[in-house]
Amino acid sequence: MKTIFHNLLDFLFPTLCPGCKKRLTESEKHICLNCINKIPKTNFHLQKDNKLESFFAGRIPFERITAFAHFVKGGVMQPIIHELKYKNNPQLGVFLGELCGADLKGSEFIKGITYIVPIPLHAKRIDERGYNQSLEIAKGISSKTKIPIDDQTVVRTKNNPSQAKSGSRFERWSNVENIFSLTDEENFKDKHILLIDDVLTTGSTIEACAKKILNITDCKISILTIATAH
Repeated sequence: MKTIFHNLLDFLFPTLCPGCKKRLTESEKHICLNCINKIPKTNFHLQKDNKLESFFAGRIPFERITAFAHFVKGGVMQPIIHELKYKNNPQLGVFLGELCGADLKGSEFIKGITYIVPIPLHAKRIDERGYNQSLEIAKGISSKTKIPIDDQTVVRTKNNPSQAKSGSRFERWSNVENIFSLTDEENFKDKHILLIDDVLTTGSTIEACAKKILNITDCKISILTIATAH
């Protein structure tokens, strides 16, 4: 009876792929295989001094930086990220994290990392969205790499406007200055932290979070986003 009910629900309300809006088959999960194959992976985790590491050079001291995929306007990642952030689909974030984590597993990029730390959202933003998409991504990455998540040490104390609406570099930095705080610096002392975010655009939010963490004695930072516009 339960199977019949679920089949009826699937018939009336089919699960669609966020990338192409086609119906998912029984063997497909969250994203259809065709769209998964179209994801423009960067493979930056395999490249020392890659494009993103050059982008952040001189801004913050870091160990490594990577992104899972390129974010291209009109490309497959655009509707997928939109679905994750605005369509109440946290499981899509976990799935994207699993895809990313499968590529990272066993690589030099994640060697020595102590904690996965998702960029925190302000409590008001979480109430509006229902979840922190970066935490959901982190869950998927953690499930594949077995690196534990710490989502308690870094907190967001200010509900700043979207960085996409900010203009100059000075305005972007003013927008994110002092928006993060730490609950217990001892948690990250002598540790290597992997910061996780969904999309890298200006990089100002990640930079602000990293600078706060790097005030801790002998703490190291690496960065990973699911998509990058660079």
